[in-house]
Amino acid sequence: MDMNGSPPMDMESLGQCLSSFIDDGTVESHRYYLSRRTVLEMLRDRGYAVPMAEIDISLQDFRDKYGQRPDIDRLKITALHKYDPDNKILAIFCGPSVIKVNIIRGILTQIVNKETLNRLILIVQSTLTNQAMKAVELFSCKVEIFQVKDLLVNITKHALKPKHQVLSDEEKQQLLQKYSLEDKQLPRMSQKDAIARYFGLEKGQVVKVTYTGEIIETHVTYRCVW
Repeated sequence: MDMNGSPPMDMESLGQCLSSFIDDGTVESHRYYLSRRTVLEMLRDRGYAVPMAEIDISLQDFRDKYGQRPDIDRLKITALHKYDPDNKILAIFCGPSVIKVNIIRGILTQIVNKETLNRLILIVQSTLTNQAMKAVELFSCKVEIFQVKDLLVNITKHALKPKHQVLSDEEKQQLLQKYSLEDKQLPRMSQKDAIARYFGLEKGQVVKVTYTGEIIETHVTYRCVW
């Protein structure tokens, strides 16, 4: 008993308890694990065929498979759209270095020219030089660039974020006809908006936004990407 009459603290048990909160792996592997999982979720939300087993892999299993300092070439993701097998996307991790023009040209030569892609996602940790940005414009497919730090958390899963649903072209036309509206009369969403970037939205696409909360009742609005 201690001075307060409580049983003595088992330091060994306490150590085991605290150790469960300690990540004894590398920060590098943890960041790649989180960002790659978000990319997989993002592709799945865009309608690409991504196995849940890939998304649900644990951090330990990720490290067992890719190592504590993953080879970024092994982290790339290729996926086909569920409803359009000709729609192919490729996501590439570019590593921590500044992205120079030779890296972009290497991707263009070694990968893109050998595959028929609709979209390419580059996940970077640093900046792209001006020449590298100009080289990106040479790609025949649409190129999206994300920072690893922006993918460590899936923004669509944030408790305070409303639910976003991308409307199909048919659903968009039904909405406009129902309310006798034109695109430009809908509230706007910038194509640079984080949600628009997550879903890879193009100008003219419409998103249904549903707000729910304990204080306010469910509220639905629509936004058009510009």
